[in-house]
Amino acid sequence: MAPTTMTALLAAFMLAGVPRSLAHPTTPLEASPDLCVGCTAILGLVDGLSVVHNATIDRSLDRLCGYLPKELAGPCKFLVDTFGTDVIALLENHFTPDEVCRELKFCSGPYAQCRLFPNPTASVVARRPSAHALRQAAKATSPLPKFCELPVFKEICDIIYGFANNHEPLDDLDKDGFSPIHTLRGADWRGKDCDDRSAAFHPGAKPIDGDREHDSNCNGIFGVDSSTGTPFEELLCNGTDSYGLIALGDSATAHFHIPPQYLDPTAMDNTTYKNVLYTLKNEFDWPQLSASTAFDSTSSWSPDIAGPVNSSYLTLRARNRCNHRDFQNIAVNGARAGSMNDTIQQSMSRDPKTDKPAIVVYALIGNDVCNGHVDTLAHMTTPQEMHDKALGTFQFLESKLPKGSHVFVMGLANGSILYDALHNHIHPIGRARQDVTYSDLYDYLNCLAISPCRGWMNSNATLRDVTTERAVELSAVLRNLTETLKPTNFDLHYFENPIGEALSRWEKRGGQAYELIEPVDGFHPNQYAQPLITEIVWEWIEKQFPAAMPPVNPNNQRIETLFGDQGGY
Repeated sequence: MAPTTMTALLAAFMLAGVPRSLAHPTTPLEASPDLCVGCTAILGLVDGLSVVHNATIDRSLDRLCGYLPKELAGPCKFLVDTFGTDVIALLENHFTPDEVCRELKFCSGPYAQCRLFPNPTASVVARRPSAHALRQAAKATSPLPKFCELPVFKEICDIIYGFANNHEPLDDLDKDGFSPIHTLRGADWRGKDCDDRSAAFHPGAKPIDGDREHDSNCNGIFGVDSSTGTPFEELLCNGTDSYGLIALGDSATAHFHIPPQYLDPTAMDNTTYKNVLYTLKNEFDWPQLSASTAFDSTSSWSPDIAGPVNSSYLTLRARNRCNHRDFQNIAVNGARAGSMNDTIQQSMSRDPKTDKPAIVVYALIGNDVCNGHVDTLAHMTTPQEMHDKALGTFQFLESKLPKGSHVFVMGLANGSILYDALHNHIHPIGRARQDVTYSDLYDYLNCLAISPCRGWMNSNATLRDVTTERAVELSAVLRNLTETLKPTNFDLHYFENPIGEALSRWEKRGGQAYELIEPVDGFHPNQYAQPLITEIVWEWIEKQFPAAMPPVNPNNQRIETLFGDQGGY
C-alpha cells in the first residue's frame, strides 16, 4: 500500500494506495475506488472536526486547510472553492460523508454501494431536504477535474509519479545507488553517499588504498595513524568481519506508517501535518525507524511516530563500528515474490569484487497471499510461482553478493490475528462520533476491492483460514529452497516469521495484540513491534547460526574516540 496526494485528496489515499488516475500526470481522471475513499476520508475529517469543535461545516473546512503546511494551502483552497458549496450544503443537512461523495460522483458506479460511516436513521432521512434540491439551491455542480493537469497540484503529482515508477534514489549523480539526499529512496533507505561525484565511493565498498586520504566506504574512518604510519581503516577494521545489512522486502520491511492523527479529528492541531511532505516523499514508509535498517530516533519525528528503536543494521553496527552506514532497505509497498524477482531486486547495489560481504534478509511476509480482489484466492501466488520467483532472486543474489555473505529467508506472517485483535475497536476516523470500527473499515475496503488483504481483513473466518493455509504452503516452499540450494557466495537459512512470537512476548509483558498493529491501516506491525522483531531475529541467529553472528570489534571504543559519530547519517 502506498498512500497519496494533497495530504488531502490527502487522508484519502492514505487508506487506499497511489491512485492509478494520479500515478501519471496525463491520465484522465475518472471516478475510482481511490478517489472514493479519498473523498470519504476527507469529508469524514471535516464532519468529525465539526463535532469536536462544535463548529459549522464551513468553519471546519477552513480549520482543516489551516492545519496543512503552506505548500498544501493552494491545493486545499482549490478543493474548497471547487466542491465546498456542495459539501457545506449536504453535510450541514445531515448527509453522511459516503452520501456526499456519491452526490459529487467521487463514488459512482459499483463504488456507490460502499459505506464507511453508518447510514442515517429513517427519521433523519425523512426530515432533510433532497440532495438535488440542496445542490440546486447552492448553485454549485462541479465535474471531476484532471487534478494533475492543474498547476496547484503539480508538485504533489510529480512526487507521486517519481516514487510510483522508480525504486532507486532520485538524486544520485554518480549512479552508484546511493544519495546524499534523505528522501526519494535516498539516505533514509540506504547509507548516505559521502561523495556523489564518484561511483567508487559509497557505503559498503572495500577501502581504496586503506582510505589514507579519502573515506571511500563512507564509514567515517579515514586517515593515517601518525605513530605507526598505518591507515586507520587497516588498523581498526581489517580482520574484523565487517558486513553490510540488506533487506529485500515489502511494506512491512519498509515500515509503512500513517500517523493516526492524520485521520483522527479528536487529535488534530497545527502540528499534525508538519512532516507530511517529507513523509510523502518517503512513500509513507519509515525505513529509518524500521526493524531492518533503523538508524534514527522517533524523537526526531514527533508527533508523527513514537516508540523504541532497534534494527538489524544497528545490531551489526554496535558489534562493529566499521559497518557504519552500510545498509540498504530494498523494500517496496505491495512487493511480492514476483515483483521482487522481476524488477525490485535490480535496485540493490552490491559488487562481488569491490564491496564487502553482506547479511541479507529476504522478507516478503504477506502480499503473496494478500490482495484486494473479489476473487482473492485466484490472485494469490501459487507454490510453483513462489518457487520460481524466489529461486530467481536467490540466483540474482549469487551473482551480486561477495563471498562470505549470509542470506536469511523469513517465512510469511500469519495475519489471521488481525481481525480478532482489531475488529471491534474504533478506527481513528471514527473517534469523533465513535461510529467506525475496524470491521467497518475492512468491509468498506473490501467493497471497493482495494483492501490490502481481503483474505485476512475479513469477517469471513473460513476465508481467513484458507489465506493462512496458503501462507503456510508458501513458507514451506521457501524453507525447502533454503535446504536444497547450495550457493557459492553465501549460505542460506530459513526462519519462521517473528510476528507471532513478538505478539506473545508483548502480551506476557502486559500488552494487548492490537497495540502492535498500525492504527490507520489495521495491517502492518507498528513502531512498538519493530524492535521486538529485531530482538527475536538476532536471538534466533545467535542460537541457530552462531557462525553468522559477527564478532565484536575490539577497536570500537577507539573508533568512537577518534571519529565520534563517524559523519552521522
